[in-house]
Amino acid sequence: MRHARPEDLDRLEHLLAQLRALPGLTEKSRGTFYVKSRAFLHFHEDPAGLFADIRDTAGVDFERVAVTDPAGQARLVALARERLAGKSSFS
Repeated sequence: MRHARPEDLDRLEHLLAQLRALPGLTEKSRGTFYVKSRAFLHFHEDPAGLFADIRDTAGVDFERVAVTDPAGQARLVALARERLAGKSSFS
């Protein structure tokens, strides 16, 4: 699995726009989001599709979420909102 390339991220531009609108997230480079100084979310691509790694609720590890389809993208946005609401774990 490799980090998403620009052409992979082009396919997710609508999702990226939704993530950019979330308060508390900073996009350090295209498709790589931070909360304060900690990595929070980034994207990968492999033959199975596109995936996002989002920091878990403890703020320790990352959880992989499939984002190739709209349902996965909606799940990712919901997880990001939920985890940002309890962002003390990411300080």
